[in-house]
Amino acid sequence: MPCTTILAGKKATADGSTLVARNEDFGHAFNPKRFIVVTPDKQPREYQSVTNQLKLTLPDNPQRYTAVPEIPAVAKKMGIWGEAGINAANVTMSATETSTTNPRVLGIDPLVKKGIGEEDFVTIVLPYIHSAREGIQLLGQYLEKYGTYESNGVAFSDRDEVWYMETIGGHHWAAQRIPDDCYAVAPNWFAITDFDFQSPDTMASADLEQMITENHLNIDGGTDYNLRHIFGSHNDSDYRYNIPRQWYIQKLFNPADIEQPDNPDLPFARQPEHLLTIEDVKYALSSRYQHTPYDPYSDLGTDAQRHAFRPIGFQRNSEMHILQIRDDVDEKLAGLCWLALGPNAYNALAPFYTNVLDTPAEYRDTAEHFDIKNMYWLSHVLATIGDDHPKRYEAAIEEMKQNTIAAGRNVLRTTDQTAAALTGLDLQKKLAAANAKTAAKAHELGMKCLGSMVETGSLQIRLNY
Repeated sequence: MPCTTILAGKKATADGSTLVARNEDFGHAFNPKRFIVVTPDKQPREYQSVTNQLKLTLPDNPQRYTAVPEIPAVAKKMGIWGEAGINAANVTMSATETSTTNPRVLGIDPLVKKGIGEEDFVTIVLPYIHSAREGIQLLGQYLEKYGTYESNGVAFSDRDEVWYMETIGGHHWAAQRIPDDCYAVAPNWFAITDFDFQSPDTMASADLEQMITENHLNIDGGTDYNLRHIFGSHNDSDYRYNIPRQWYIQKLFNPADIEQPDNPDLPFARQPEHLLTIEDVKYALSSRYQHTPYDPYSDLGTDAQRHAFRPIGFQRNSEMHILQIRDDVDEKLAGLCWLALGPNAYNALAPFYTNVLDTPAEYRDTAEHFDIKNMYWLSHVLATIGDDHPKRYEAAIEEMKQNTIAAGRNVLRTTDQTAAALTGLDLQKKLAAANAKTAAKAHELGMKCLGSMVETGSLQIRLNY
């Protein structure tokens, strides 16, 4: 089960923006991804999933939105899998965080083999919503009508609110707003803990509380509800695959608290000890338990410790997105998709305006097989070389990461100022040009890093005399 999610409210971030971030991971090493804009004329009206051939008639009023789908050759076999995006109303959606459940729940509300799932969610929901709450409500309606074949977490945000929604069994769901001054981490298991059905900051399928009561699901007793205890799993695999990732990210953002990496009752939402930045989230989603005995690259622990837990940033990362809705600029400039393709320990993050009609070729035209012009494949080259001698290449990788974000931030800073007076197509062309500049610089810095690694490594090869 792949993926790791980080969410942050507007009072938990340094610049007052809302953040929805996730690693999209895959079952094996390669899953080429691309970054696109779907304009209303390209949005399907008669939609059919590839996984189970489910047919849906979609509304006639879609908005423009960005997505990070499969490349066309793969989409024909697997479906769209839009994964993440921001629509014209500056509403974000990230789907999905594959989650866990238990047989008590599945015995009551079994999964639906012909239902909807991750392949479908972004395509059938994001173009039609105008707030994060609308996203919860629309996806909830689809879940109740068609059911789902898997357990998932889905994130939504707008300028003011961040929400996390979890599917429960085949037809049920619950969602909670992340407090403005908090962040939350979801690592492939049921994440929501304390849940108040009467709160304006929660939503759920209409009969969820009744289902809990009638089926004696509240294992804690009483009238308080810990949804992780009720609907989640406590498998042995959770303690090495899921819980440590939540522990480590909370350790980064709340270093004063001492917790154990196998604590199954870590809180869902927490106030960070410092206001969070894009760089903080990138580091966390690229991390591998640095400065602990559990780092696979470290000399601190034993071999068993170095391989004890599933890292957050690893070979099977397909892409990482941070969907940011800014509060300090006009709404026409507010939506940014920060994107990194390929293994996160060896890639760099770049920001892209989403109020555009097209995306840069380096991120849009990903090939099915190796092509170094694509950012996805360039990241895999860096990972392939770097993994063999991580300390040797550490400086080059860190320099690339820092310079790519710095260059992207500089483009944003200058473009925000020069584009402020523009509207309509003139504005979109200006933002597209800025995106092209950011993409070209990201690729240039990636190639520079590759060259540095080759020059350094060539001096160390064993075929020498």
